[in-house]
Amino acid sequence: MSNAQPVELPLWVRDREEVIAMDASVEWREGRPDYSHTNQFREQERQCNHAEGSLNAIAHNLVRTFEMEATHKINPQQWLSVVTEKFRMSTNGGKQYTAQDVIDVGTYNLFLGDTEHYRSTEETFDSSYNLFHTAFPEGFHWELIAVLSPPPNVVFKWRHWGQFKGKFKDFAPTGETVEIVGLSVASVTEELKIESVEHFFDNSAFLNKLTTSKCPFHS
Repeated sequence: MSNAQPVELPLWVRDREEVIAMDASVEWREGRPDYSHTNQFREQERQCNHAEGSLNAIAHNLVRTFEMEATHKINPQQWLSVVTEKFRMSTNGGKQYTAQDVIDVGTYNLFLGDTEHYRSTEETFDSSYNLFHTAFPEGFHWELIAVLSPPPNVVFKWRHWGQFKGKFKDFAPTGETVEIVGLSVASVTEELKIESVEHFFDNSAFLNKLTTSKCPFHS
């Protein structure tokens, strides 16, 4: 029988709540984030339950930590999930953005760009955040489905989903589940910090699901 002790995983690939709790001197956008409301809906609706310590679970935790830091930590030097100076993010082969770009503009704007139903160049971080949180009051959840390739170039499939229960611009809520399935490629260090990540998904399909309902103010 082996007496070897299990290796303790770095904080940024453990449960997101552990990262939030270690907030000494962290510069939060609007105070420490509280996911207690949305967590209850995510637990009820998720499809995957990865084994603790598995590669799927580690990658899942890393991305959720990154999403939390990108949304709530306004000092990129305090992000634990990335190598700040090297970090770059892109969507569907488009422009590469830095951590500071993410803080300034917001992930929704960088993901969606300018389309028929959403123009990121006309939105701010706050306006985009409020717009989608109004449309998805129970949260727009994320989970990793499966890791397809191990480090250092991690390829993984994921899903985003939420209940469309609040209005989106002038479009009435339908109450239906809106889901996006995508693929990402993340380059990580030996310490499992992200150096770059590319996302691939159909952003037009997502927006079409929010804009096919009847407009309540223009019927």
